[in-house]
Amino acid sequence: MHAQHCPPAASRSAFRTFCVSGLGTALEFYDFIIYGTAAALVFPQVFFPQMDHLTATLVAFSAFGAGFFARPLGGLVFGHFGDRIGRQKVLVATLLLMGLSTFLIGCLPSHASIGVAAPILLVLLRLVQGFAAGGEWGGAALFGIESAPPGRRGLWGSFTSMGIGVGGILGAAVFAIVSAAFNDNLVDFAWRIPFWLGGTLVLIGLYARLKAPAPVAVPVAKPVRAPLAEALRQRPRQLLLCTGIAFGYCTIAYIGSTFFLTYATQVGYGSTQALMFDLTLSIAIVVSAPLFGYLSDRLGRRTVMVFGAVVMALGLFAFFHLVGMKSFGIALFAYSLTGLLMGATQGPIPAFLGEQFPRSMRYSGISASYQLGAALGGGTASSIATAILILTDHNPLGVALYGAMALALVAVCSLMLRETSRLSMAEIDESPSVAGGPAIPCSARTMPNR
Repeated sequence: MHAQHCPPAASRSAFRTFCVSGLGTALEFYDFIIYGTAAALVFPQVFFPQMDHLTATLVAFSAFGAGFFARPLGGLVFGHFGDRIGRQKVLVATLLLMGLSTFLIGCLPSHASIGVAAPILLVLLRLVQGFAAGGEWGGAALFGIESAPPGRRGLWGSFTSMGIGVGGILGAAVFAIVSAAFNDNLVDFAWRIPFWLGGTLVLIGLYARLKAPAPVAVPVAKPVRAPLAEALRQRPRQLLLCTGIAFGYCTIAYIGSTFFLTYATQVGYGSTQALMFDLTLSIAIVVSAPLFGYLSDRLGRRTVMVFGAVVMALGLFAFFHLVGMKSFGIALFAYSLTGLLMGATQGPIPAFLGEQFPRSMRYSGISASYQLGAALGGGTASSIATAILILTDHNPLGVALYGAMALALVAVCSLMLRETSRLSMAEIDESPSVAGGPAIPCSARTMPNR
């Protein structure tokens, strides 16, 4: 390999990169969060009124999970084209699909109007949302880390994680405002407003992505015709371990973003209070994700990921105890602390997973592994947690154990992946095509990405 294959990162401001990788993701995950919120608070009555409330909530979460199983397909399709034709065009397509499906969900008639056709249409639109989200996260994450200056990939990659938190803030804030304005009566009409707003807000992210200059293309000696097939051949171990991290992380992330809402209302908090808790959780993630992304640049990805998994697992047991005390102030503190701890894994994940693959197969590798893990973990997390709560007569200890096991998987898989924080992108791109083997620097002349 020659030195020209190790070019410096593209010159780009952090704010501009955040607008593409963070703000676009925020608007996409706003759509995702409001669906989860509606599934917890509204959809049982609107689409499944013939069931008792907790069982209807379980079915609504199952419909929510259906979208996760479209995510691996979206990751495969958009990952392939992202590696073949570029990141930016794919990110525009995912945003358009998400916005349209979100707006149409807000237009759906209820079960009382059209019967069983209503939940069927809901699930179909949820599948479209999931398909679009399957290509969103990987592309947005790569835009950040491939644009980052030396020694800042963890920080700039965390813009995507911040975007997820910003999307949570927007979703929770809009639902809280609407809930308060309609005196907690979301069922009749008010629940539609956040979906309509989400469909129009996507235009902001679309403008940012169309106006942003694409990252400087890095020459690839041999273009890959089937990037995912090449990743399966060359990096099967990395794909498996990255899937394990995504499984564990998404399990706890979606317990936090959807099940926690149900648990708060079951304990006795009002829907507006529960939405305020969710808002606090998202704000804490926005603050902590870039902090831990930055620390992963300084201390190493594995160190921060393992630390985050361990402290979050311990924090889960304290969380349910504190929320169960039925004090609004104490519960607010519990949600804030949990959000801060969640950022310890959420911040470094984009850079850590993306750095396991060379550029020619990076979009396919990160999307396939992350979205498969998200489908298996995040897609079932809320349903499993709710089922555990039912089976244990509303004892949250079982849910805490479930979350702790998922986080243990994050820690183990992180330890088994190579440490990448001190490698330059050129060294990662030039590492040999051996399954599971450590990267070999392109040469001693290449400075570490520190």
